[in-house]
Amino acid sequence: MKTILAYSGGLDTSVCIKWLQEKYKTEVITLTLELGQEESDLKAIEEKAKKLGAIRTYSIDAREEFVKDYINPAIRANALYEGKYPVSTSIARPLIAKYLVKIAEKENADAVAHGSTGKGNDQVRFEVSIRALNSGLKIIAPVREWGLTRDAEIEYAKKNNIPIPLKKSPYSTDENLWGRSIEAGILEDPMIEPPEDAFEWTSSIENSPERAEYLEIGFEKGIPLSLNGKETGETELIKRLNSIGGTHGIGRIDMIEDRLVGIKSREVYECPAAIIILTAHRELERLTLTREENLFKEILDSKWAQMAYFGQWYEPLKNDLDAFTNKTQDVVSGNVRIKLHKGNAIVVGRKSPNSLYDLGLATYNKEDKFDHKAAEGFIRLWGLQSEISGKRDK
Repeated sequence: MKTILAYSGGLDTSVCIKWLQEKYKTEVITLTLELGQEESDLKAIEEKAKKLGAIRTYSIDAREEFVKDYINPAIRANALYEGKYPVSTSIARPLIAKYLVKIAEKENADAVAHGSTGKGNDQVRFEVSIRALNSGLKIIAPVREWGLTRDAEIEYAKKNNIPIPLKKSPYSTDENLWGRSIEAGILEDPMIEPPEDAFEWTSSIENSPERAEYLEIGFEKGIPLSLNGKETGETELIKRLNSIGGTHGIGRIDMIEDRLVGIKSREVYECPAAIIILTAHRELERLTLTREENLFKEILDSKWAQMAYFGQWYEPLKNDLDAFTNKTQDVVSGNVRIKLHKGNAIVVGRKSPNSLYDLGLATYNKEDKFDHKAAEGFIRLWGLQSEISGKRDK
């Protein structure tokens, strides 16, 4: 038997290597993706996996693909689950699943494995995606199966000579270019303010600069391609906005979240670039799309974020939503100016060659070309049924 394991190099997935070998008598091949983790060392992770008995290792820098095929659709869809979370971890899972299947088919493997628990969302995202791509692969979730407590897991690691990382933080974290999630520890009490040691990307409001900073983001068909007038690679642009926005305390999210499995959980995130870009993108849509497009798109954007969060990346309806969204973005080009100050990303300017804003119609000065007389008949017809029903009800 041969199994492809999604491997991060941490304690859980390191234990998974030995556990899979013992429980399933399987050869283990590890897969690690670089998606913008701040502390990842792919070579060191590969060496660790080999020392633990992996027969082969794959390390893939997938940052550009992650941005192009996963982050960009989320930007076009203004993706915020429950209006707050930019689905940063959610959109990484179908990409990892895609490579698990790809490597499994290349290696003629029998199974794939992941390190998700039995009460979170990631198990759903991995497994729904894997089955959509190749339903013939067996899926193994060691952490869900073994039932080990943290102490028992550490004992197992010691017994099997598995290196135990020095615990630098009491929190469980996950990060990529689009955001950092923080769970566990004291954060499980929803009445306690997250301590400063939970955050790594963002300054507190108290410690952020007193002076505001202004940025101008240039978009082309819904995608951010320039910063302050200078074109840059999108991956680099996101990294820079994470740094700049984090300095100003932007992107801290503290929310009660409805997990797919039915649990309400307290979730804390740091997503500076995501909040800045999504704020700018939504404002550019307001400038360039019609009222009807904007109102309808709000409904579909909410559904898109929900589907990404629920692990339905390869569901046909999600592709249908992408088709609609992509068409709307044909006119979403232009520049948005944003003021960053004390945790706030405030749009203070916007322009587009496709703008629907007409100064002659909007102004109250003498240049006004709006036909005010036309409004009277419009109002009468617009409210006609309300008027008639009001008479009836009296």
